[in-house]
Amino acid sequence: MGPTFFSIIYKKIVKPIFFLFDAESVHNLVSFLGELMGKSVTATITLEKLFGKKHPSLKQKIVGIDFESPVGLAAGFDYEAKLTQILPSLGFGFNTVGTITNLAYGGNPRPMLGRLPKSKSLMVNKGFKNKGARWTTGELSKLDFKIPLGISIGKSNFQEVATQKTAIEDILKAYSVFEKSNIKNAYYEINISCPNLSGRVTFYPPDKLDELLTGTDGLRLKKPLFVKMPIDKKDKEVLAMLDVIAKHNVKGVIFGNVQTNRSDPTLDPSEVAKFKHGNFSGKPTEKRSNELIALSYKNYGKKLVIVGCGGVFSAQDAYKKIKLGASLIQLITGLIYEGPLLVSDINKKLPDLLKKDGFKNISDAIGKD
Repeated sequence: MGPTFFSIIYKKIVKPIFFLFDAESVHNLVSFLGELMGKSVTATITLEKLFGKKHPSLKQKIVGIDFESPVGLAAGFDYEAKLTQILPSLGFGFNTVGTITNLAYGGNPRPMLGRLPKSKSLMVNKGFKNKGARWTTGELSKLDFKIPLGISIGKSNFQEVATQKTAIEDILKAYSVFEKSNIKNAYYEINISCPNLSGRVTFYPPDKLDELLTGTDGLRLKKPLFVKMPIDKKDKEVLAMLDVIAKHNVKGVIFGNVQTNRSDPTLDPSEVAKFKHGNFSGKPTEKRSNELIALSYKNYGKKLVIVGCGGVFSAQDAYKKIKLGASLIQLITGLIYEGPLLVSDINKKLPDLLKKDGFKNISDAIGKD
């Protein structure tokens, strides 16, 4: 019995039951169960044997970090740092906790999460729901990690942090809290692209982005930094942002965040109409994510590592991003629709796709399209 068998069980039995209930409640349940299983040696070893296998052709060393699989959990799912111990057993090659902010935030008004099955998407409107930097460091400092752990950090979602100056100060405080801790994380992310925050703070204009990254440069972070990027900007605007990023102590960029265009043709209008607020993950992000991966690789592939995120529901989806220029892949929504063993299935099928194209290692395929 492999990933395919259990994926069928998930799609035919488990998912229909889950989809009868509120998405946020199911998320909380899954996080609770994942945390519980992560504390069980028997559960982690059993799952590791069944689903944790990774082929040697998937191994890479990127910015000094060893990745046994290119597939990781994106920021936005494990914002309470509950899943770091169970994810390696499911085949994940790395995972990001967060997004974490300096100040704890209980989340935007409900609904914070919703499903769009026809669109293969999720409505997301959490607004950086998390328990804050100090609580999170307290939890993570107790743990060791089998796969590279990233910490995503963003601006606290409060009106008191509503100017560029206070927002930057707030973000830098959060980084300082993590830097002073003894957490064994491998990298950081900085999320500048969440559209579900209050206020008008933005880091998209080059001068504002430069100001923010000058601040992070000043912290002399001990771990590599990646910038989580938007997908709703024009090529010219994105290239201007990348030009700034490449001049700072940043190792890579992540493309990208949620779909903000509620009229995008990949979204079913009847499903969108159910949600007055929020933006959309999953398949509606895939096309633009892929375009920006290719654009970034062509212009900055020698300076910046590119992480592909958005619409990955299969090994073919992941491989496409890799061939366009992504060294690593992140996902969330695909897990909801395809099941928690999606990563194991991708790890199983990617080596065959590489072999078919004559590549010995995944690094050989990066940017070939």
